[in-house]
Amino acid sequence: MRASVFAILSLSLVLAGCATVRESRINPMNWFGNTQDETMDQTAQAEVPQDPRPLVNQIVSLQVDRAPGGAVIRAVGLPPTQGYFAGELIPRQTIQDGVLTYDFRVVPPIERAAVGTQASREVVVGRFVTDQRLAGVRVIRVVGQQNAQTARR
Repeated sequence: MRASVFAILSLSLVLAGCATVRESRINPMNWFGNTQDETMDQTAQAEVPQDPRPLVNQIVSLQVDRAPGGAVIRAVGLPPTQGYFAGELIPRQTIQDGVLTYDFRVVPPIERAAVGTQASREVVVGRFVTDQRLAGVRVIRVVGQQNAQTARR
């Protein structure tokens, strides 16, 4: 009887402690979580783009998943019409104040295309970032033409 009471009591203490680990910074699943949407100021783009592809019209979502040796950045962009292709996250040269910034660039369609539904226009891109590149990074930011999404550690 004493052993079963002791086992139940210690099991409940261990399970109660799991809730705090789940929400703590030592849990790798929480390293890049809460994404936020930002509106873009057209005059705030100080760096001259080296890539001729235009920025995607809008960033719909941003997700950063831990992977062995780094993280995978997954972004969904929404161009104005169907037919956009060859999307890519292009890194900016410098990391400023712990913010790693990527431009979401796509190639527009060659011919005129229909607008269609949002699901038919979405472009999904991904990029692997090494742990060495993430050293000192607190925020990952993906920039589009009208908005930007950020993921914080």
